[in-house]
Amino acid sequence: MLPPDYQRILAAVRQAAGPVMARQVGEMLGVDISVRSKLEPLRGKLVRLVDRGWLRKLPDGRFTTRL
Repeated sequence: MLPPDYQRILAAVRQAAGPVMARQVGEMLGVDISVRSKLEPLRGKLVRLVDRGWLRKLPDGRFTTRL
């Protein structure tokens, strides 16, 4: 089971119509994306979800669900 923060991130990526950038996920979650120091931890969590096999990172930096 994933912690609540990771569950929210995963749900946001799944709700998206297609692959999303970290900035788009931040907008969906209500993160202040204009401040880089608030966006970078989110990007780190997205990468951790990729490392653990929950998400997939495309070569252009966008994130999508695993097939």
